[in-house]
Amino acid sequence: MDGNLEYYKVFYYVAKEKSLTRAAELLNISQPAVSQSMKLLEANIRAKLFLRTSRGIRLTPEGEILFDYVKGGYEQIAHGEQVLQKLMNLEAGELHIGASDMTLEFYLLPFLEKYHELHPDVKVKISNAPTPETLKNLMDGSVDLCLVSTPFEVPDGMEVRPVREIEDVFVAGRRYTQLKNHMTDFKELLNYPIISLEKNTSTRKYMDELLAQNDVILNPEFELATSNMIVQFALRNLGVGCVVRDFAQPEIDSGRLFEIRFNKMIPKRQICVGTNQKLPTSFAAKGLLELLFETNRS
Repeated sequence: MDGNLEYYKVFYYVAKEKSLTRAAELLNISQPAVSQSMKLLEANIRAKLFLRTSRGIRLTPEGEILFDYVKGGYEQIAHGEQVLQKLMNLEAGELHIGASDMTLEFYLLPFLEKYHELHPDVKVKISNAPTPETLKNLMDGSVDLCLVSTPFEVPDGMEVRPVREIEDVFVAGRRYTQLKNHMTDFKELLNYPIISLEKNTSTRKYMDELLAQNDVILNPEFELATSNMIVQFALRNLGVGCVVRDFAQPEIDSGRLFEIRFNKMIPKRQICVGTNQKLPTSFAAKGLLELLFETNRS
């Protein structure tokens, strides 16, 4: 395409307004500059585009043909700029998050509430999946960011930032009060029915590996999909539950459950925010990350 694209922008406004003066005002340039641009455009395409009349100017047949094409293209560009500006201002767009029930409930939910207050027009979609699947979704671009709990293998290209500590505990109800008032060895767990998460979770993997280092291999009587259900099973004295403390804390505080004390510490873990450095971060995701890390710094 011959000529300067800026000429077509000027041509669009002149043809739309049918006035050199009005086009100059809208473009914030001088009228002579508008006239010069139109002369250069006509010279480049070797066609007369305008006719001067007593009522101003009008398009020639050639000008009408060109305007039909320029109008569609320019207005599409202008619309694209408007959409992009809305995305940049978080007045539109979508945010896709991969997160577990635990990371949502005990870390992310207050931030999502604030984010929605600040950016109500951004749609938020949350995918619940085990940690390996969540990490895969992050790296293939299905989610913009994820919240996962350690331990996990960090994929190549993933940036990980810890944001909150979590602590695993074993809890039990009144049927197991013999465990309440003394320091327990991990091996004593073999004497009781165990309630735990399913094997495809980072929490279960962590606890299995920790106990294996102490020569304890548990075969849980109950393997459940959610931590909330572990608490409910423990409340009904169906066994000793292994759960992240946050889920059981209200019941521990009320005395309906008690925490089993061990003669060895269970190391704390981390909730981490993960992003894919191989893909550009959406404006919607940047807005949430700023909230998360600004609060974390303070």
